[in-house]
Amino acid sequence: MSTEPPQYPGPPDPDDNDPFRKQPPPPPPGGTPPPGGGGPYGGSPYGGSPYGGGPYGGDPYGGGMGGQDPLAGMPPLADSGKRVLARIIDMILVGIVVWLLTLLFGTNEYDLDPDKVEAGKSFGQSLLAAVLYMAYDSFFISRTGQTLGKKWMKLRVANLNDGATPTMQTALVRSAVLWLPFAFCCACIWTAICGGWSFFDKPYKQGLHDKAAKTVVVAVQ
Repeated sequence: MSTEPPQYPGPPDPDDNDPFRKQPPPPPPGGTPPPGGGGPYGGSPYGGSPYGGGPYGGDPYGGGMGGQDPLAGMPPLADSGKRVLARIIDMILVGIVVWLLTLLFGTNEYDLDPDKVEAGKSFGQSLLAAVLYMAYDSFFISRTGQTLGKKWMKLRVANLNDGATPTMQTALVRSAVLWLPFAFCCACIWTAICGGWSFFDKPYKQGLHDKAAKTVVVAVQ
């Protein structure tokens, strides 16, 4: 008679409940796929990404020879123009809150007298804006992958490796790269460069903040 205690399943992984989490593709009908076979979108004979990547067709995030296409089984990548519109919507929404708070706490960027512009107040407003933008982005992205702007434009942020909703840590890294420089200098220029990078980036259409967090923005079907 065995004296070993009965084994019980552990607590469920919260990621398993993520409806957007990428599932492994089903095996093709008629048998086992050939070794090194590509993804369902027609990868290389080494199983690499059809979008390019490493010298063997692997993805630039470590797929290497025999690595599967990270986008296999995920919705299509979002249009960069829609991403810009979603970002503008988010900036307007948060900007309204920033404006109300600066009035409340007296951190207006400009005094009524143009000869008495106070640099401290200007920095205070910029810092407040950066903190609020980071909090806004991190909160919504870690919950559903969508800010309000992205939800209205039917876009979603996803982990590149598995398609799941980013964790709070990932969302915070992503938002910090995008918004933290906002408090110090060249706010509009940096935001345009960081987000606009997706217009030219290949193969995953990532902004610089996406590259730092290893995320992509996809269309919600």
